[in-house]
Amino acid sequence: MSKPLIGTELKRFNRAYRRQNPPRREVAAILQSVEYPVNVGSIFRLADGAGVHELVLCGITPRPPHPTIEKVGRGKTGRVNWRYEKDAVQAIEQMQAAGFQVVAVELAEGAHPYHTFPYEEKVCLLVGHEDHGVTKTTLAACDAAVFLPMYGKGLSLNVHVALSVVVYHVLHAK
Repeated sequence: MSKPLIGTELKRFNRAYRRQNPPRREVAAILQSVEYPVNVGSIFRLADGAGVHELVLCGITPRPPHPTIEKVGRGKTGRVNWRYEKDAVQAIEQMQAAGFQVVAVELAEGAHPYHTFPYEEKVCLLVGHEDHGVTKTTLAACDAAVFLPMYGKGLSLNVHVALSVVVYHVLHAK
């Protein structure tokens, strides 16, 4: 059985892996009124780990500096490019103007299973409020929607977990 990598060994392993397996796409994310700071902090940590191009925080999404975001995100707010835009539809239009395909991660009519969708080179994933999801107006402004198939009794995953699954798929899908 192999032993876990720590310290310098882990840094070397990650560096070598990145060189041999660069991401296939550029990924950004929009958070539409993701209300809970723990989720926002987790998304900042995801964004750093996955090399997300930019996070756009919208609506009532709490913003740094915030003690819970900093604690859960382990200080990644200083490493991740982020900005606040009050209106999610305006954020979508800005990302589309920058060449991003905007895809909502949402259980919605016409949504595709996340692993079957044909992502473009530049993808901006959009997630919504923990209880209410993405609004109809915001969903209508997106280029498409994807969902995570659920096989148990639960109908959905936590927003930061769902975003993580899709981000890493998008980075490496063929």
